Amino acid sequence: KNFFSFMKNPISVLIADDNKLMWKTLSLLISETEGLQLAGIARNGEEAIALAKELSPDIILMDINMSPVNGFEATRKILKHDPVAKIIGLSLYTEPAYARNMLKLGAKGYVTKTAAHQEIIAAIIKVAAGGKYIDKVLEGKI
Repeated sequence: KNFFSFMKNPISVLIADDNKLMWKTLSLLISETEGLQLAGIARNGEEAIALAKELSPDIILMDINMSPVNGFEATRKILKHDPVAKIIGLSLYTEPAYARNMLKLGAKGYVTKTAAHQEIIAAIIKVAAGGKYIDKVLEGKI
């Protein structure tokens, strides 16, 4: 039996990323993974804030580097409105300071865009189950 056989509903995931290739790839990954469901796609931080309120997804994959509202600010605003929202920071940046900042703001995880697909799925599952997840490249540095 796999993890998902114990769950009644799929994990709904909102993707917040302004890079078309990235959100298309992530949406395909989520749509094709048993037990996960794509809640929506936000193409900037403002859309992420609005869709998080409207959809109440189980998980929000939040790109950090977006404009005009970046992922840090969007995370802060979403958690102010919904303190139990589960946000995973998503970035090209592997510097520990970025992950630390997201976690300080209340994110439950941080994965890099270079992470293997299985690692992104693992982060979603762990955070949805109430845990925290830090990308393997940052282990021991946070």
